[in-house]
Amino acid sequence: MKRILINRRELLSMATISATAGLLGGGALAARVLGKARTGVPPPLRAFIASYMQAMNAPGLSLALANREGTLAAAAYGYVDLASKDPVTELHRFEIGSITKSFAALVILQLQDEGKLDVQHPIMRYLPWLPIETDYGEIRIHHLLTHSSGMPDDVPVIPSEPDAHARQAFVPGSQFHYSNWGFEVLGRLVESIDGVSWPEAVTRRLLAPLGMSDTAAAITNKDRSRIAQSYVPLQDDRPYPRHGALAVAPSVIFSAAAGSVASTPADMGRYLQFLLNRGIGPRGRLVSEDGYRLFSTPHIAAEEFGPGARYGYGIAVDQLDGHKRLRHTGGMLSFMSSLQIDLDAGVGAFASINAQLGYRPNPVTQYGIQLLRAAAEGKAAPSAPPADATAEVNAADGYAGIYRAADGRVLEIRAADKRLVMIADGTLIPLQQVKEDQFIADHPQFCLYLLVFGRDAAKAVVELGFGPDWYANSRYAGVRSLEPAQPLAPYPGIYLSDDSGRATRIVMRRAQLWVDGVTPLVPIGERLFRFADEPSSPETAEFRRVIDGQAQILIADGGVLRRIFEA
Repeated sequence: MKRILINRRELLSMATISATAGLLGGGALAARVLGKARTGVPPPLRAFIASYMQAMNAPGLSLALANREGTLAAAAYGYVDLASKDPVTELHRFEIGSITKSFAALVILQLQDEGKLDVQHPIMRYLPWLPIETDYGEIRIHHLLTHSSGMPDDVPVIPSEPDAHARQAFVPGSQFHYSNWGFEVLGRLVESIDGVSWPEAVTRRLLAPLGMSDTAAAITNKDRSRIAQSYVPLQDDRPYPRHGALAVAPSVIFSAAAGSVASTPADMGRYLQFLLNRGIGPRGRLVSEDGYRLFSTPHIAAEEFGPGARYGYGIAVDQLDGHKRLRHTGGMLSFMSSLQIDLDAGVGAFASINAQLGYRPNPVTQYGIQLLRAAAEGKAAPSAPPADATAEVNAADGYAGIYRAADGRVLEIRAADKRLVMIADGTLIPLQQVKEDQFIADHPQFCLYLLVFGRDAAKAVVELGFGPDWYANSRYAGVRSLEPAQPLAPYPGIYLSDDSGRATRIVMRRAQLWVDGVTPLVPIGERLFRFADEPSSPETAEFRRVIDGQAQILIADGGVLRRIFEA
């Protein structure tokens, strides 16, 4: 089954809900937060987890803390079943998603240590059958390990159409573009060289030697009873307000190297210890010193992991409080995870939440390693971060004003105490910040799209988009009325993914197409578009089969979506 991993765009991500899923109300979760936990969890971290889970509407959380000597704590918080109030335990496995990529990179480096491959060799030397078009240059294994191959994110490695090929978009090594495709290819490379499946290879090479006997290298129905029950938003075709209703997620099967591992907190503590010891396991070195150096070297700028972040081999590399940090996140259908280690201080943390609500538990793991480092250095515990960093809006006054549509409709935005509210038809609607200039209005009239503010050349907020609707304030100096672009008329509509069952809305606003009202599409050919926020990205959107003036098919990010109609 394709598209289980949540990619960084998260536009066409898998968030399907089974027809028989149980419905659960949102709301404060304080009663469910503090579950079983070993005493190695610092009290400030326990208190922060309680406030964090309540603020973020997290059902349950799995936590591991470690240093170079071993696991300091393996803890479980919250509920694995919201209806029956069954608690999460340390025996539940959580799907770690793309943190699996670090395992894949380390297995590749083991193969290089053994002389079975060279990361500077072209991938086609080892997998000559790979259906790709590389107009910008040959792809080396190094490029796949660093997400710099120029290839798309989630297109199938083996397309269903016999003549289809994944296409390159930029010179390999010139820039970073996250690619699950690339790590699925690396898993195929491991299988080709080792002569066994990826799950068998990573079990034999890493999991067993590290004593990770309670970790599954593939997500299958056979082990379903061990995986924590997990949750997705009840309505997956629209922005999720922080405490919206949840539904039980369906089970999935996934065995590709881009994100196949499910693990317990104790086993993730063993993995943290291995990383902190730079490739040395309980019975000796598993990855050479040179291999670990390549793994943890900041090879290429990767700003999507944060300002100043770079990417090594299957792991992000940056600085935290002047210390070298390795970190990665993972997003699955209904799990979100985070791993961070402070290499200089020799401490690490892993956390995973059994829900897909659009965020990773990075604040938990970052605060965890800061507390461990302070304790090791004999310093006072640092202050906890805010439980929800988006709760306060920076420069909120800049959004305030009256916004008018061409047909006379009016929206008013007011700022107070670093928060925003919207007044529409006399109704006061609080706004929840998703990211800079993007907000959720938790109200039935405004539930389908984000509110997206636009700025002028001087960075002043001057316009507001909501799905197909456009509003401008008094500071807007451009053209206020634009006729719809007739050549684009066949494309707006609702498209349902064959892979995930998730609906995506294409709207026309200001004579331009927008995905879910957030990401503009730029035409690059007949019926073919790129996402405007990433002009050099290999991802494209293509509309096909126009019947009675409406496109019936959308091919986007490797997936097929079909037009549907709502009553």
